[in-house]
Formats: sequence, C-alpha cells, structure tokens
Amino acid sequence: MTETGDRRPLASRNTRWAGAIARWMAAQAITPNQISQASMVAAALAGGAFFLAGQSMGASRIVYLLSAALFCQLRLLCNLFDGMVAVEGGKGEPDGPFWNEFPDRVADLLILTGLGYGIGAPGLGWAAAALAVLTAYVRELGRATGNPSDFSGPMAKQHRMATVTAAAVISIFEPLWQGHNEVLTIALWVVALGAALTAFRRGRTLVRRLKEPGEH
Repeated sequence: MTETGDRRPLASRNTRWAGAIARWMAAQAITPNQISQASMVAAALAGGAFFLAGQSMGASRIVYLLSAALFCQLRLLCNLFDGMVAVEGGKGEPDGPFWNEFPDRVADLLILTGLGYGIGAPGLGWAAAALAVLTAYVRELGRATGNPSDFSGPMAKQHRMATVTAAAVISIFEPLWQGHNEVLTIALWVVALGAALTAFRRGRTLVRRLKEPGEH
C-alpha cells in the first residue's frame, strides 16, 4: 500500500498504541501490501463466521458471532496499519495503490455476502455488498477527475464495520427475547440503505465539484 496524501481521516492513526505497533511492524520484514492482503483473510473468516452463526444455536452461535466481530475489527486494523507502515514507516511500494483498494472491495463482498447467506437473505447480502462497492467507486471516480477523495458517510467503510460488529455482539442476546437473526437482518438493511445514501451523497458532491472547477 502506498498513499502519501488524501488519506481517510482516522483518529486512531494518531494514538500512541497505533504508532507503537506501526513502528514495530515497519521494523520487521512485513510489507504494507502483505498487511493489505491479510485484511482479505480476516474478512473471509468474518464472513464465514457470520454464515455459520446464522445456521447455529446456543454456545456455538455465540462463538461464531464473537469471532465475526473480532475478524471485522481485525480487517479494520489491517486497513489502519498498511497505510501507517507505508507512509509513516516509509515502506510504500510501487503497486501499493492496487493493494490499497482491491482488498477492501473483496473484504466488503466476503463479509456482507457471508452475513446475507447466514441469515437466509443472500439477495440482501449481495445488495449491501454491491452498494458498499459503489460508495468506493464514486470516491475513486472523484479522484480520477482531479477532486479530493470523499470519505463522507453515513455508511463509509468504518461505519459498515461498526454496524455489523455491533449487530454481532447484540445478536448474542437474542435468545432472551426468543429472537434469531433479527438483529443481523436489521443491520444488513441499515448497511444497504446507508451505503445507497452514501453513494448518492458522494455522487451529488462530485457533480457539484465538477460543475464548479474552482473547488477542485
């Protein structure tokens, strides 16, 4: 991953713990691209855990839900550290821009479709995944036309992961009200509709910027 400017604003990037871990990684034989690639592994594990949770009951369901939440957050940590090792650690690579974007799109597909199949709503999972990819497409289209990246929400990447992570944790308690997968279903609808709104909002902003060259 190589990115020296126009980066997603992340408060965690300025924390001591993140800086310490990034410095340690930069001192090892770990490349930013490898960290980016690891995010796809974390996403595959998260998607698989969501799928298995949707088919399970009792203690095994709790384990799968907690695993899904954990791997969603691990995906985000990979997204954080690949950039920090590349930029702050000075280990950016020529093919970094590809590995900066491609794994994120794969990760969204794996997590959201895994969740959709798990709850018996594959169409909803694919819709949420497609709309998540669309938000990134509009952002990259803006960059391609000479505009700054638009990382606005309400359902940017970190918001999507926060939503499904929270849903996984809350869903653990569904047996208390004789529920099963309702929380996960609602979360997937929230992601799908929120991503659609995000793509529309970013698209509207880009059109305005293109019509007003002075804002480039």
